[in-house]
Amino acid sequence: MAAVPPVSFDDVRGAAARLRGIAHRTPVLTSRTLDERVGAEVFVKGENFQRIGAFKFRGAYNAVAQLTPAQLAQGVAAYSSGNHAQATALAARELGTTAVILMPEDAPRSKREATAGYGAEIVTYDRYTEDRTALGEDLARDRGLALIPPYDHPHVIAGQGTAALELLEDTGGLDVLLVPVGGGGLIAGSATAAKALHPGVRVIGVEPEAGDDTRRSLASGERVVIPVPRTIADGQAVATPGEITFALNQRLVDDVVVVSDEEIVHAMRFAFERLKIVLEPSGASALAALLSDRVAPRPRRIGVIASGGNVDAARFAELLGE
Repeated sequence: MAAVPPVSFDDVRGAAARLRGIAHRTPVLTSRTLDERVGAEVFVKGENFQRIGAFKFRGAYNAVAQLTPAQLAQGVAAYSSGNHAQATALAARELGTTAVILMPEDAPRSKREATAGYGAEIVTYDRYTEDRTALGEDLARDRGLALIPPYDHPHVIAGQGTAALELLEDTGGLDVLLVPVGGGGLIAGSATAAKALHPGVRVIGVEPEAGDDTRRSLASGERVVIPVPRTIADGQAVATPGEITFALNQRLVDDVVVVSDEEIVHAMRFAFERLKIVLEPSGASALAALLSDRVAPRPRRIGVIASGGNVDAARFAELLGE
């Protein structure tokens, strides 16, 4: 008998119902210039227009909303380089509880300020010398808080899958779905939804060259640990896939490709000049894979998840200026 997956399509549909009227139904962007450039119909899911500026609000809210009244009374904890931090802080505020967020000392200032602006307490750590998972678990245990991890949680994964669910509802069938990969929650949820609706769709993950832990793990058949990546894509600077996300992605993901930081910057510039949107580096990585010819053979209809736009003006100008 086949094992029951930790996240099902029914879980994604349940999350969609929970998020209705709370999360934004983000737009699907098209561009004739982009279509001509890559020789396909391209549909870009603009999660940079989501609340807190990234897809992470979907999973955080879906997880916090399923806590018991007693857990909500105690508060929540999370660890994140920025987007999940903001998402958990906002979800906590929306649901009438408090949040304590563990963030790396070098997290982008704009993300730290936004997290604090949603009312969260911030505790910092050194991402290159300390284990954020262990620190986060200790923090939650010591303070009696419910821990909402950034990706390795069934409710978080189901919530993230609603981005692909909406995209496919709006576009119909796709040949390929390109999804950024950090810890693997977005692609695990997206693949769960996509394969349920259109079993023939190819789901392809995209990682930065310096942070290809999921690609290596899928190739070896087990979770691989790499040094903490040094990449402009801070939202994808993960050393190893999650246990739950890896198990799902082994079953559902067709391939993982990598892009360089330079290719990510090129995609950010293209998105700004042609799509008229601002994407953070992690949010542009899937588009970068498409623009850099990482998808072959070229399919007819391609979905791209632009996962977030949380980059401050100075950093955006600095990256594009380089």
